[in-house]
Amino acid sequence: MTDRKISALLALHSDGRFLVGHDRIGLLEKVADFGSIAKAAQATGFSYKTAWDSVNAVNNLLPTPAFRTRPGGRSGGGAEVTEEGRRLIATFRRLEEKLSRISNLIAEVGLEGQEEALLWALGVRISTRNVFQAEVSEVKRWTVDVEVALKFGEDKILMATVTNSAANELELAPGRKVLALVKAPFLRLHAPERAQETGGNRFLGVVTERTDAERNSEIRLDIGHGKTLHAVAPRQIVESLGLEVGAKAVATVDPSQVILAVN
Repeated sequence: MTDRKISALLALHSDGRFLVGHDRIGLLEKVADFGSIAKAAQATGFSYKTAWDSVNAVNNLLPTPAFRTRPGGRSGGGAEVTEEGRRLIATFRRLEEKLSRISNLIAEVGLEGQEEALLWALGVRISTRNVFQAEVSEVKRWTVDVEVALKFGEDKILMATVTNSAANELELAPGRKVLALVKAPFLRLHAPERAQETGGNRFLGVVTERTDAERNSEIRLDIGHGKTLHAVAPRQIVESLGLEVGAKAVATVDPSQVILAVN
C-alpha cells in the first residue's frame, strides 16, 4: 500500500502567507545552519524580502523572538535562531511526525472514528498580519464590558475590551494564553510628540518598511524585542507625518478593536 502523508498544515495564514508552517520552519532551520538569512532564503527558494516578512511574522507569534540578527547589512551581517526558535522547530517536527502516523491510520482503516484527527490538518486561516501570542495579566469586569490586559513579548501590554459573555466563553482569567489580533487598518499612526494626545494602546517604533499605493500606504513598524506591527493608512497622512524608513512613529489602537481567540 502506498504511504500517503498528510502535510502539517496546522498554521496561521495572513493574506495568503504562512505565519507558521512547513516552509517557514524550513527557513528557520536553514538560518540555524548558515547563520545568514540571505543564504537561508536562497536555499529554501524564498526571496530576501519574503524571508524577512516570514521571520517577523513568526517573531510576533512567539513570546520571545525565534530569530535575531547581528549588524552588518545584507552581506556583512549574521542571523541566529534563538532557543525559542529551536523549540518551535522541534515542536513542529514532532507534530508533523504525529500527522504522518495519523495519515497511515486513515489510509489503513478509513475515516470512521478518525474525523477529529483529520481536523488537525485543516489549519487556521486569519486575515490579519498582526497576530500575537499573549497571556492575560489582568481582567476588570464592569456591567457590560470587560477590560483585559494582555502581556506579549518581554515588556509589552495590549489592552482589549470584550463583553462579559465573550469573557465567560473564552474563560478569560490571569494566566490564560490567547491570540491577540489587530487588523492593519485599525492601527492609527502618529508623530511621537503627538502620541500623548491619543487614547488606547500606544506603541513607539521605527519604520522598517513602507509600501505605497495610489491611495494607501502600508507601514511596518519595529516596536522592539522582535515584535513588529503592520499598519495601513491613507498615503496623504503617511506623507504628512514624514514616515520614511528609519523614522520614529507611534501606532495606536482602541482596545475595542483588539480581537481575542483561544483554542
